[in-house]
Amino acid sequence: MVYTAEALIAELRQRLEASLAPVRLTVEDDSHHHAGHAGARGGGRHFRVRIVSAAFAGKSTVARHRQVYVAAGDLMRGPIHALALTTHTPEEEA
Repeated sequence: MVYTAEALIAELRQRLEASLAPVRLTVEDDSHHHAGHAGARGGGRHFRVRIVSAAFAGKSTVARHRQVYVAAGDLMRGPIHALALTTHTPEEEA
């Protein structure tokens, strides 16, 4: 399936919300910062995600990132080339 950047952001948001129940979530298309990079062709391939979720409690940064990748599922093997992740618990944001 071919996604527009907007549709891909909406799909990624839906998956993250369903899996991780974030209290705060932003997903931004960061592709313009990667112009000329193979993964940026066609736009909508590089994203910056900031997510605050209780699901991250007691987890290392690597484990948190894995949770996001699992939630994103097949999007990571296709339309998404890269994610820049910031992951926190609600207590870390307080």
